[in-house]
Amino acid sequence: MPARRVRADARRNVEKLLDAADAAFRELGTGAPLEPVARRAGVAIGTLYGHFPNRRALARALLRDRHDALFARGDRLAEEPPGPALAAWIRAMAEHAALYGGLAEMLAAGLDNEASELHDDCARMTALTERLLAHARAARAVRPDVTPADVLALTTAAAWTRAQSAEQADRLLDHALRGMLTP
Repeated sequence: MPARRVRADARRNVEKLLDAADAAFRELGTGAPLEPVARRAGVAIGTLYGHFPNRRALARALLRDRHDALFARGDRLAEEPPGPALAAWIRAMAEHAALYGGLAEMLAAGLDNEASELHDDCARMTALTERLLAHARAARAVRPDVTPADVLALTTAAAWTRAQSAEQADRLLDHALRGMLTP
């Protein structure tokens, strides 16, 4: 059976909802109320929920292109020298997770919830982290006791800190990476 074509007005509504959600999430974080998002987009709340049954589905749609770019970067980094590649990946994940307040926590929760619309993307981020960490371990470019959970905790802390001060977040990452990576 061929896929149904999406009506032009429905596509426009989705675009308006994504623009409104992006603005609200940037301003108020991922916990922003969704009623004002629908109003800002010029649609009823039922239209929002018709396209995005929950907040995670809305976030997934907002992040789709950004996640694809992040994954492509991770794949490219896997071909680079392991220590600098791991550091670059950690910085990229922290910067990504700082896009919206609360995003780091939403992503971490998505990894633990297989029913979450964010689960597959979170699992892919974790797999890339494990791959880059394994390469760094094999090259003895990172301390052997550094775990993927350590990297996640660091990126979450740096993302939260970035909301307060990008300079402080960069300093935090610099200090942590000096402790994690071997000379």
